Amino acid sequence: MAASEENSALFPIFILTIMALPLVPYTIVKLCRAFSEKTKPVHCRCTKCSRSGKYRRSIFKRISNFSTYSNLTIVLLWIVMVFLVYYIKQISRESQPFEPFGILGLEPGASESEIKKAYRRLSILYHPDKNPDPEAHNYFVEFISKAYQALTDPISRENFEKYGHPDGRQGFQMGIALPQFLLNIDGASGGILLLGIVGVCILLPLMVAVVYLSRSSKYTGNYVMHQTLSNYYYFMKPSLAPSKVMDVFIKAAEYMEIPVRRSDNEPLQKLFMVVRSELNLDLKNIKQEQAKFWKQHPCLVKTELLIQAHLTRESVTLPPVLQSDFKHVLELAPRLLEELMKISIAPRSPHGHGWLRPAIGIVELSQSIIQAVPLSARKAAGGSTDGIAPFLQLPHFSEAVVKKLARKKVRTFQELQDMTMEDRMELLTQAAGFSPSEAQDVESVLEMMPSVTVEITCETEGEEGIQEGDIVTMHAWVSVKRGNGLIGALPHCPHFPFNKEENYWLLLADPNSNSVWMSQKVSFMDEAAAIAAASKAIQEIKEVSGASAREISSAVREAVERVKGGSRLVIGKFQAPAEGTYNLVSYCLCDAWIGCDRKTGLKMKVLKRSRAGTRAIVAEDGPSVDDGIEEEEEEDEEVYDDYESEYSDDQEEEEEKKLGKIANGKRGSSSEGSGSDEE
Repeated sequence: MAASEENSALFPIFILTIMALPLVPYTIVKLCRAFSEKTKPVHCRCTKCSRSGKYRRSIFKRISNFSTYSNLTIVLLWIVMVFLVYYIKQISRESQPFEPFGILGLEPGASESEIKKAYRRLSILYHPDKNPDPEAHNYFVEFISKAYQALTDPISRENFEKYGHPDGRQGFQMGIALPQFLLNIDGASGGILLLGIVGVCILLPLMVAVVYLSRSSKYTGNYVMHQTLSNYYYFMKPSLAPSKVMDVFIKAAEYMEIPVRRSDNEPLQKLFMVVRSELNLDLKNIKQEQAKFWKQHPCLVKTELLIQAHLTRESVTLPPVLQSDFKHVLELAPRLLEELMKISIAPRSPHGHGWLRPAIGIVELSQSIIQAVPLSARKAAGGSTDGIAPFLQLPHFSEAVVKKLARKKVRTFQELQDMTMEDRMELLTQAAGFSPSEAQDVESVLEMMPSVTVEITCETEGEEGIQEGDIVTMHAWVSVKRGNGLIGALPHCPHFPFNKEENYWLLLADPNSNSVWMSQKVSFMDEAAAIAAASKAIQEIKEVSGASAREISSAVREAVERVKGGSRLVIGKFQAPAEGTYNLVSYCLCDAWIGCDRKTGLKMKVLKRSRAGTRAIVAEDGPSVDDGIEEEEEEDEEVYDDYESEYSDDQEEEEEKKLGKIANGKRGSSSEGSGSDEE
């Protein structure tokens, strides 16, 4: 019975240990991540963003941010652990080791007369004849009498002084840390134990496996449905114009699950009349086009109308019944656009290249959704390839304000950025009619906008020049600078109801063949991860080249300083194509800002591989081997000469015919390429 009670007392200790092993390190990691987060604000401080409420740190929002499932589970488990510690402490007090000298209030080694005197004194206080309290009776019988007997009996006292127990040496005991009712394997207790074993060891793992397999069979690691990827892959075409990207984007399986209620018909009809000009309908056959639009799947119609309501900033007029669906559509948009981008640049052609034209269109759609700018605003006008779209992302700007600035000879967004702050403030307050606070909001957003530069080289490691079939390594440093000194920041997007981090897509592409040779996503938010990645990459490159430890240390230190200064290292590999000279272009595309993309020219000469496997020798009157890679930085005007959006309907047929030739293996001339929708 005593062994059973001892085993039962060990059960809380066993449970406490099992809980503490994973909970303590997980909590430490959580706290370290929480304290390592930067307290410096990285979001826009203009009045538009402040009124949006996305960054407001109210007590209710802090509680809602804290009260996630994981955080509440951690708090609950810690409460259980504290209760177990208290319970174990109480049990330990009740199960104190038998100390006869301490019970009688004597020092160890007391004489027999002192023992008898102490026993008589305690008997007066606790003997049943003297004290009728039942607890006093129990204490007298269980402790005082046993202590007196253990110290007055010579053998028992000798055993206690020698072995610490009146009964002599105690053997080694082993027990099971289970409650006492589970150790009595008979009757109901046996059934409870059997059910517990079956539930914990069989049913629980089986349920977890079923839930995991059912979810993994439906979603990818980025929480996008497999059916969505299948739809995107099927509808993705190399000649997909930016104006047609929306038609592919809304075919996500997540959007097909949005409920379409009968009460939605009337507000959707009204919304259609408002955004009809943005739906790429043929005005010559408007009635047929409208009928064709409404014959689509109701979920597709609803999704496109809600997105267009956001782009035209008409979402405030949506009834409450559509507001929840509207927010759900926008919440999924960044994740789905990222997957759509990955599919467009995935290697497909015989040479393993992605497609440039749809990739640029996807990024432009992402920019428009984040900034809530209509796609029609990207139509080239006024000398700007992006139209008035960059202006509309600024606070308090509208088409009327852009027209007022155009009268003052400010027709492009770059011209507005190049002005001094004093001249710009004067222009906004006098020509545009802005108040000083509104003009200051514009300045704040302009300081948030990133200025991107790219330094890119391509080479064959350990060799001079590039031969066909070589594995070419691309090294690129992507740098971001802002007027306010921040490196990673959340973009100004007061109309987008969710927080969105800036992401950049670095594409090394051949515009003439509409092919993306290498691509990588770049982020400036996690500086620690960027430092670790750059240090590891530089160290591996230097070790392969046979550099000394001092040279490696110096190169790693320089890379770390560049990362801290706002640069990110991008390294990629691709196979050199057939012999020839290729005019490549590196595109650095931001998925959140309009007008911040950067394009850099890169001429790559590929030599013919010699029969003996040695490097080909170039004739003296021809270009040298060192001219195999030549970087060409273009002027801003030249950079965007062929970087145009293609949202105008009258150009689409001609562009699709040109791209059809490319898809059939024909390469167009360099003059036909465009930076935003390169062919």
